[in-house]
Amino acid sequence: MAERFHELKIAGCTRQLPILNLSDTEAIAAFIMLGDVELAENCAKELAAKVPLETEIIVTAETKGIPLAEELSRLLGLKRYVTARKSVKAYMEDPLCVEDLSITTKGKQRLYITQEDGERIKGKKVLLLDDVISKGGSMKALRNLTETAGGIVIGQAAAVAEGDAAERKDIIFLASIPLFEAQ
Repeated sequence: MAERFHELKIAGCTRQLPILNLSDTEAIAAFIMLGDVELAENCAKELAAKVPLETEIIVTAETKGIPLAEELSRLLGLKRYVTARKSVKAYMEDPLCVEDLSITTKGKQRLYITQEDGERIKGKKVLLLDDVISKGGSMKALRNLTETAGGIVIGQAAAVAEGDAAERKDIIFLASIPLFEAQ
């Protein structure tokens, strides 16, 4: 159980984020949107006003970006979005795959999309979306996957930028949270 918390005010919501150690030296404030309908709806509403209007499809990584991708797609009038899976599922015949490093996954992870989703992305203007951008590993993998499928990345967005990501000018985000020292 977390003993430390970071208060985050975002999109009209206030949340107490537990601070969790990732290593002996680094800790993060855990921003979890899964199951928080109010947070997903409010963040999507604010992001909808900031993302490129020409967005034709959203690509997100499994799992925590899914509620945001679904709500943002709905608000933008998009009929579908694409979720890059972290493992190959039985229905995935000959999936496209890329590898990335993620601080929350603790090491290498692989992302997969179906050939059908690859066709959905091909030639489309794609917004890459996640709940949090920190070191950028997941976004880099989503970009590689999208470009491998023939999509055109026109933006990168998240509800939260973590640590140094808040200084980046190439991403769209609503709020920032610092990285913390482990205790």
